[in-house]
Amino acid sequence: QVQLVESGGGLVQAGGSLRLSCAASGRTFSSFVMVWFRQVPGKEREFVAAIRRNSGSTSYADSVKGRFTISTDNAKNMVYLQMNSLKPVDTAVYYCAAGAYSGSYYQPYHFDYWGQGTQVTVSS
Repeated sequence: QVQLVESGGGLVQAGGSLRLSCAASGRTFSSFVMVWFRQVPGKEREFVAAIRRNSGSTSYADSVKGRFTISTDNAKNMVYLQMNSLKPVDTAVYYCAAGAYSGSYYQPYHFDYWGQGTQVTVSS
């Protein structure tokens, strides 16, 4: 089993920054990919960013490229999402997920392990 706990959400003005953290515990395999998704009420959960623990390779949704950075500290079993130049459309609950998915089309159903989510609200 893998447990994931997110933190770092909050209220920020447009143009501001936040850093989300995800603490992983349990069996966190080196082959896992760590992913951030986000969801707003009434919409499907959408992919934000991913990082592979063994290679460090990253992927981003087009909507966040150049503004968000995903990183990992494998020694501490932590994953981070640095969010800069935030926009009101970034407002959502952000979820950390983990799994052994090896593809590049990141969808929620590919992941077995989820955190409880952290709210990010960007005011205009």
